Amino acid sequence: MTTEALTILAVRGMPEVRPGDVVADLIAAVADLHDGDVVVVTQKIVSKAEGRLVEVDPALGAQAHRAVVERESVRVLRRRGDLVVSETAHGFVCANAGVDLSNVEPGLAVLLPVDADRSARRIRDGLRARTGAEVGVVVSDTFGRPWRRGLTDVAIGTAGVAAVVDLRGSVDAWGRPLNVTEVCVADELAGAAELVMGKASGVPVAVVRGVCPEWLRESSVRAEIVRPPAEDLFR
Repeated sequence: MTTEALTILAVRGMPEVRPGDVVADLIAAVADLHDGDVVVVTQKIVSKAEGRLVEVDPALGAQAHRAVVERESVRVLRRRGDLVVSETAHGFVCANAGVDLSNVEPGLAVLLPVDADRSARRIRDGLRARTGAEVGVVVSDTFGRPWRRGLTDVAIGTAGVAAVVDLRGSVDAWGRPLNVTEVCVADELAGAAELVMGKASGVPVAVVRGVCPEWLRESSVRAEIVRPPAEDLFR
């Protein structure tokens, strides 16, 4: 279940997204989509379209940000200065509960979508209706990783493309059985797409072309990627 080659295309020409916008309409207007493509959409524009914005008082600085983070957290795991590592209602463990002040008007903070899997399904269904193309959708966000420096984009919502590909029961190149190997292809697709989107280039959508057809199925980040507490060795 591999692919021979991938093409990653930045989708340019997207307008500034505002509450009430239909993300699928905006993408369909500027993207040339083919059956089997995976469309990676940054969380920021999904949240903006869904009105997941809250006002913060710039005069309060970090204090205002911290108050929003507290409201969006179901459990705080660590604190260091203004940095909070917490668990969100989605089950994500991330910095500042995913609350973001970047690439948004001063005085506003962007929250994570309420249900990013549902957001991905809505975009996928909208793109199918508008373009006729059967595509997968990944909603991506930027996360840090325990014990490793640097940031990468990961999937927080999926539709029409596998979140995890389970290789357990197959064999390696030496014929030995794989007993624990599960590949988080949705995170890999999100990270690959970020290479053409960047953090400050104003490109919030990318198309990944050439993915393995076997990956194109119904999926859910919450069901497949988020590790249940019973399996977590560190919480």
